Amino acid sequence: MARYLVTSALPYANGPLHLGHLAGAYLPADIYVRFLRLRGEDVVFVCGTDEHGVPITLTAERQGRTPREVVDEYHEVIRRDFEAFGIGFDNFSRTSRPEHFRFAQEVFLDLLGKGYIMEKPMRQLYCSSCSRFLPDRYVLGTCPRCGSGGARGDQCESCGSWLDALDLVEPRCSICSSRPVPRETRHWFLRLDLFQGWLREWLDGREGWRDNVLNYCRGWLDEGLQERAITRDIDWGVPVPLEGAGGKVLYVWFEALLGYVSSTRELFERRGRPDAWREYWNGTDTRLVHFIGKDNIVFHAVIEPAILHGLGGFVLPWNVPANEFLNISGQKQSTSRGTAVWMGDYLRALPPDPMRYALAINAPEGRDTEFSWAEFRARNNELADVLGNFVNRTVSFAHREFGGEIPRGGAPGEAEAALFASAASMRDELAEHISAFRLKAACAGAMALAREGNRYFDAAEPWRRIKSDREGCALSIRTCLQFIDWLRVAFSPFLPFTAEAIGAMVPPAASGWDSVGVPGLSEGIALGRPAILFGKLDEAFDGPGSLSAGASAPAAPRGGEKERKDGASAEGLLGMADFGRVDLRVGIVLSATPVEGADKLLKLMVDIGEDSPRQVVAGIRKWYSPETLPGRRVVVVCNLEPAVLRGVESRGMILASVGEEGVFIVEPGAGARPGDRVR
Repeated sequence: MARYLVTSALPYANGPLHLGHLAGAYLPADIYVRFLRLRGEDVVFVCGTDEHGVPITLTAERQGRTPREVVDEYHEVIRRDFEAFGIGFDNFSRTSRPEHFRFAQEVFLDLLGKGYIMEKPMRQLYCSSCSRFLPDRYVLGTCPRCGSGGARGDQCESCGSWLDALDLVEPRCSICSSRPVPRETRHWFLRLDLFQGWLREWLDGREGWRDNVLNYCRGWLDEGLQERAITRDIDWGVPVPLEGAGGKVLYVWFEALLGYVSSTRELFERRGRPDAWREYWNGTDTRLVHFIGKDNIVFHAVIEPAILHGLGGFVLPWNVPANEFLNISGQKQSTSRGTAVWMGDYLRALPPDPMRYALAINAPEGRDTEFSWAEFRARNNELADVLGNFVNRTVSFAHREFGGEIPRGGAPGEAEAALFASAASMRDELAEHISAFRLKAACAGAMALAREGNRYFDAAEPWRRIKSDREGCALSIRTCLQFIDWLRVAFSPFLPFTAEAIGAMVPPAASGWDSVGVPGLSEGIALGRPAILFGKLDEAFDGPGSLSAGASAPAAPRGGEKERKDGASAEGLLGMADFGRVDLRVGIVLSATPVEGADKLLKLMVDIGEDSPRQVVAGIRKWYSPETLPGRRVVVVCNLEPAVLRGVESRGMILASVGEEGVFIVEPGAGARPGDRVR
C-alpha cells in the first residue's frame, strides 16, 4: 500500500494569514488528508513556518524589533489560527529550529561536493544610504516583462515572472527609497542548468497534474534553466557552512524547501522512531503531494525536484496541485499590502466550518476566484437550509415522537433502496473527485447528497404519516438518521466540527469512507439532543465587523447550543465542537516569581512542549509560594487571547479548582509530558 506524504507551502512568519492562504494551500490539503484517513491510507501531513528570508527582516525593521521576536510571535498566531480552522497537521514545525539548520547545511555540502553548487562573483545592488548589499526583496521597481510598478527584486506578482533585481526598471531600496547601484560580490549558485534535460523528461512523465503547473514549468524549461544564487548577504538565516563565508546565509527558497524533510524528521523524533522519516522520504512507494499557490510552482515543481534528484535516494513529487488566487475586490490578497481578510479576524466573530465550506465550494482550482461577504452569507445560509435543516428536523422529530431513540419497525422499500443507492453512488463520485484534487466538485457533491436527504424527508411526510402509519413513519425517520450518519462521513473532510456535532446527535455507525451507503445504524439506540448546526445570516451581514452594527450573527456559532424537546434553548450547554476549540496542554513550571505590586499574582514560565517557555500570570500567590512551583505539572489553556496583568503579559491560564478550602492546581499524572493534550 502506498504511503502518502502531504505538505502545504510553508507560510512566512511575518504576519497573520488571510483567507487567500487558507483557500490556496491549507484547506485543500486538510480536506485531502482527512479523506485519505477515512479511506484507511497511511498518510503524514507536515508543514511549519518559514522563518528566514527577507520578508521576515523587512517586517522586523518596519516594526523596530528583532527577526526572532517577529517569528516567535507569528509562528504562534499562525499555529493557533490553523488549529482553530481545523487544519490537522501531524507536525507544524519551524525552520529556525537547530535540526533544520543542520539538515539544510548537510544538503548544501552534499550538493557542493557533487558539483551541483558553485561559487562565483556576481553583481548585486548596493544601497549607499543603508551601507549594505540589498537582498532581492529589499529592491522594488518596475517589472521588465509586464511593466507592473510593484515588482520585487525576486518576482513580479502581477505576471508571476521570477526576476533578478538587476533587471528591474528604476530600482529603489525598499527601506530608504534611494536608488541602489551595482557592485561586485561573491555567492554560491545552484546549477539548475545541469538538471535541464532530466527535468524535461521527468515532467513529461507526470500524469494527472494540472495544466497550469505543467505549462508553467515547460515555459521555464523553454527559456533555459540557469544557475541561481542560493546565498544572500543578510544576518538572519541558516549560515553557509564554509570557512570564509561569514555574513552569508542560505537563501530562503533553497533551505525552506528542505523544511518539509526536517519537519518529518522532527515528527518521528517526537514519536520515538527517529529513523522512520526515511520510510516516507526514501521509500519507493511514497506519494509526495505538495499543496501550494500558483506563485510557488517553480519552487516545488522545478527547484525542489532538482535538489532531491541531486541528493539521490529521495522521493520526488507525485503531484503538485497548485491553486490560483482567491481575490477580494479584484485584488490578490496580500500580507505585505494589507489587502486581505485575516483568518484571526474571522474566527473571533464566526465559526470555522461555514468559511471552510464557502472556500471549498468556490475553490480557485482552475482560475482566480473572487471572495465576497455576500457569497459567504449565501453559502452559510445554504448550510443552514439544507444540511442543518435536514439534521435538526430529523433528530427533533425522533425525540418528539420516538422517545429520543432510533425507531424500530418497517422494512425498507423502493424509496429507501433508491436513497441508499444514491448514497453509495455519490460516495464513489466524491472519492473520484477528491483523489483527482477536484475538491470544489466534491464539496458540491456532498451538498447534493444532503439535498437528496431533504427530498426523501419531504416525500415521506412523517408529520402526516405518524397519525396513520406509525411503523412506516418509524422506517422513514430511521432511514433519515442512517442517511445523516453517512452525511457526517461525506462532509467530515470539509466540515470537521460539524461532523463532530452531528456525531453527538446521531451515534456514529459508519466508521470510514467505504461505509457510506452501507446500512449499519442499530435500532433502539439513544440519540443525542438536537442542536442548531448553523445560524443564518441576514442581508445586513457584510463581514465580521457588521455584526456589531446590527447584522444577525449565527445563533449557535459552532453547533454547540442544544434544543430541548419542546424546541426551547437549553442555555449553558456546550457542544463538542465548542469544547474541541479549547487547547488544553500539559506543562511543567520552570520558574515562578511574584508580580511586582500584586499580592495575588505570580509570573510562571511553563514548558508546554514548544521551542520556548510560555509566560503565564496566575492569581495563586495566596495559596502557593514561588519556590514550591518549579517542577510541578499543570494544565494550561493555551489558546486564550493574551492579557496584560499589572504590566505583565499572560499567554495562557493555569487550571485550578476553587472552593471553600482554597485554590488547588489541577495536576496531570506523573507520566504526562509537556505538550500532551488534555481532552
